[in-house]
Amino acid sequence: MSKKNAPLLMSAAGVIGGFFEKLVAKAKALGALDQLHELMVGDRSEEFISQVVGLTMKMVNTVHDGLCIVVDYSRSLAEMIKAGHYDWVNSDITDKHFPVKGSGKTKLVPEIIHYNKYMSSDAVIQDLDQRGLRPATLAELLAYGEKNPDEQHKYPIVALGSVWRFWLSSRDVACLCSFASERKLDLSYWDGGWHDHYRFLAFRK
Repeated sequence: MSKKNAPLLMSAAGVIGGFFEKLVAKAKALGALDQLHELMVGDRSEEFISQVVGLTMKMVNTVHDGLCIVVDYSRSLAEMIKAGHYDWVNSDITDKHFPVKGSGKTKLVPEIIHYNKYMSSDAVIQDLDQRGLRPATLAELLAYGEKNPDEQHKYPIVALGSVWRFWLSSRDVACLCSFASERKLDLSYWDGGWHDHYRFLAFRK
């Protein structure tokens, strides 16, 4: 066993040990401790393990599907925006300024990154890359906003993966934010930097 994998295996062993402690305690409370012991060490132990793993994978997939967003590239940008039911949309968020690239439907698991400090756009991109992440595009931000409409009331969410250069060196990116009870799809300056309340939508590479 390599030294690199040792901490991971030790952590996994601790989790598994804790799981079986809870399993034994539950079986004892139900008066089924002998039956559990027979399943774990008897002739049907392999079947028991297979069923536990199978049930675990079903639960993992259910959680995974609940977190996923689906980006439907068969829709136009206008249709993506309409599906989000925003109260206000910046008029510069158009197909011309933010062309959508992709086809079919793509399922993704979003990650919301919060630094809790001032960050430049370049610093965010660099940190995401070091984490094995990439910034969200506008289409992905819209898919996230459609599925999670209340999140932008908690904090503004930025997609640094789609950039519109509208005047000389000035650059804009899309942001989900709110004002009072209204949900807004707005633009913010790439070069303006981001205060500690901003979040960044990202995905695994």
